[in-house]
Formats: sequence, structure tokens, C-alpha cells
Amino acid sequence: MSRRARNRSAAPRRAAAVAVRPADPCPCGSGRTYGECCGRLHAGSAEAATAEQLMRSRYAAFATRDAAYLLRTWHPRTRPAVLDLDDGMRWTGLEITGTSQGSAFHATGTVTFRAHWSAGGESGVMAEHSRFTRGEGNGAWLYVGGDVRD
Repeated sequence: MSRRARNRSAAPRRAAAVAVRPADPCPCGSGRTYGECCGRLHAGSAEAATAEQLMRSRYAAFATRDAAYLLRTWHPRTRPAVLDLDDGMRWTGLEITGTSQGSAFHATGTVTFRAHWSAGGESGVMAEHSRFTRGEGNGAWLYVGGDVRD
């Protein structure tokens, strides 16, 4: 997910974090609280068990402007040096439209999704087919890249 996030080599301006309390609904749309769901992954107290769970947690990180988590869960081969998130972007909903592999029994996986957004009085949907792999060493799921779809 990168349409409204810009890669820059200069020092990024800090995007203001969006406060989400542990008891609030998780931005990923799982139906669980943030503390039970993506908050644990963002805090580093848990790892994503599947590629879909990593995708959901990365969406929630975009929604809360957690650039550090996004960079930490991006494969080193494709990770940008810095990530400049748009303060004006508001992520308003996530739909998972397909998954392939990506379970505890797989080394790779894909997740296709539609992420709804609003910014500057406009709204839209970004669709992407994302690729994930397990990292060397600890086997944690990592985002490799994605193909934006119309």
C-alpha cells in the first residue's frame, strides 16, 4: 500500500500519529479491539501468524500513521530508506478480497484487498495484490511489494 505514502531520501516530516486506544475497534476491521488485534503487533509483543494478518496490521499502521511498524515489516530487499506518510490521508475501511497461501505452512503468500480512503474532501479506493514472504532467521511474515489494481 503506497499510493499516498511517498518514499524520500531526505529526512521525512513526522506524520502526526492517530491515537487508537486498546479498547477501540481495530482499524483493520477484524471486529476485535485494537489491543486484542493489531495493537499487539504494532507494540512488538506478537508477530503476524499469516500473510493476511500482516496485511491487516499494515493497513492499521497506515491508519494510525505508524511508519516504524511499516518499515519493520517490509522486506529489506524492497524496503524504502524512509517513509513519509500523508497527514491529510484518512484510511476508512479495508476489504480483503482474496488470499493465496500465506498460512503457517507456507513460505510465501498473497493478499488482494481494497483500502478505502478520504483526503482533502475526496474519497476513493486503492486496490492492491500484495506479496508476502517469510523473513530469514525468525520466519516472520514480511511485505515484499504489490501491484496496484484499477
